[in-house]
Amino acid sequence: MRKVALLFITLWFISCEDQEEKVYPKKMFMTESVYASATVQPDSLYQAFAAVSGILKNNLVEEGDLIKNGDPLIQIINSAPELNADNARLNLNLAEENYKGSAAILTALEDEIQAAQLSLMNDSINYFRQKRLWEQQIGSQVQFENKKLAYELSQNKFRLAKNRYDRTQKELSTQWQQARNSYETAKTNAEDFTVTSKINGKVYALFKQPGEIVTTMEPLAALGSKDVFIIELLVDEVDIVKISPGLQVLVTLDAYKNSVFEASIHKIYPRKDERSQTFKVEGIFKDPPKTLYPGLAGEGNIIIAEKENVLTLPKSYLINGNQVRTRDGIVQLKIGLQSLDQVEVLEGIDEKTAILKPEE
Repeated sequence: MRKVALLFITLWFISCEDQEEKVYPKKMFMTESVYASATVQPDSLYQAFAAVSGILKNNLVEEGDLIKNGDPLIQIINSAPELNADNARLNLNLAEENYKGSAAILTALEDEIQAAQLSLMNDSINYFRQKRLWEQQIGSQVQFENKKLAYELSQNKFRLAKNRYDRTQKELSTQWQQARNSYETAKTNAEDFTVTSKINGKVYALFKQPGEIVTTMEPLAALGSKDVFIIELLVDEVDIVKISPGLQVLVTLDAYKNSVFEASIHKIYPRKDERSQTFKVEGIFKDPPKTLYPGLAGEGNIIIAEKENVLTLPKSYLINGNQVRTRDGIVQLKIGLQSLDQVEVLEGIDEKTAILKPEE
């Protein structure tokens, strides 16, 4: 009777052990990847700010409009700067007319120089003629000295006319340059009241309406590429050292269920976001979906390693990250690649080892 009871207990223990949840390691193709949250954004996305404060007069574009580099986007009320620019333009026209135009002051001075030159030539002829006569004792001393004085006065008059011309030309040139600089400054100040696009792209958002106060600290619009999109991936600081440009990324988007899109790492931003403890990484679609919108969210798995025919085990069967429970007790493992749910087993067990589910 005792032997029968012992046999029953043994069979009961064996039966309980067989009923425990267990798995056997399998050989398979395995990839190791780094998880990252993904957000789709237009390429070259930026926020447009005003250079001056004021009241918004008009939004010159609407959300969804295509724009070119230099196109006006937003107009801020600028009555005073426009008047200043107009006055500066009038002053420039006047200065340019005085310096280069048909009514130039220099033309009158050139006429004076020409007249003084003719007078000098005439007085010069008279003087040297009288001088030759006087050397022959013809004429009087008074006549000779009068001709000499007239000649010297003509010389001075000619020299003064030339000096006045040079001085006036320099003054007019300076006034014209100053007027031109003033006009450019006034025009630039007036242009600051018009926010323009810096890229060829699309208007994705306008943040202000006419009549609202505009400051230099608040964005007025969001602009970006119209058809080129990038994927912004946020990678945990623990994994960022494993990432390098060119790595393959498998992206899933909430808007495209059951679809996986291939992409590659394009850029790694070296600055860590202290609030989220993550680094931003940019990816580029190899074959993007037909329709994309800024802000579409999803997940990305960055493939950092791949191996074929490796011994794998579900992560859920690990104890303390590198141990498993077997019928012979706890066994220490050497772990290789890791995916979201699998690990590569390098040493410790083989395909015939039954791995028991860890106890709760």
